[in-house]
Amino acid sequence: MVNYVDLILILLVALVLLACDIDFANCGGNLHMLDSVTTQDIIAGDVFFEVLDPAELEYTYRLRPAKDFGAPFNASFHFPRIALVPVVPFDACSRSAIKNGEDLEGNVALVERGDCSFLTKTINVERHGALAAIITESNTSEAEEDEYYIEMVHDNTGRDANIPAGFLIGINGRIILQTLKKMRRNYAIISIPVNLTFTPPHQINHPPWLGW
Repeated sequence: MVNYVDLILILLVALVLLACDIDFANCGGNLHMLDSVTTQDIIAGDVFFEVLDPAELEYTYRLRPAKDFGAPFNASFHFPRIALVPVVPFDACSRSAIKNGEDLEGNVALVERGDCSFLTKTINVERHGALAAIITESNTSEAEEDEYYIEMVHDNTGRDANIPAGFLIGINGRIILQTLKKMRRNYAIISIPVNLTFTPPHQINHPPWLGW
């Protein structure tokens, strides 16, 4: 599902950067023209986290919280340092099939989208003690889908989860997973959530492979 608000913001930032290239003096030698796009516009109800380790992934990442299930990412959910653990198997569609349940306990689970509902995945990792679920789409077959945020909705089964869940765009999820596999690591260390309220948009340390 295309999020048109995100696309509009990306286009606005691209136009500002293009204007700076054409007439650098109009930007005052910096990116302060981006002040027309506020951090609050970018956040728009989303949640951010930082990877602290490994160094190759030390950027700020954006999550789209689940729309109508699970707990909120509120003031009581704050972890300056916690492990982000890819679930094995990555789809987390069967609680009994999860092989690294002990590693999930007290940490944040990284899960692949598909094969079952977002809610099912969240419930399964919660039952292994995960404190939150980050769901991504690392196996997308179409590259253009990598930059789309998915609205994670309830599956109308009468169940609910008691932990927060958020969607991480595919390109971010894929690079995080590939980097951890390359380094033979079972987890990354993250800080979640990160308060960007007073951070100017051009100072957000977003991954260099993203366009916003």
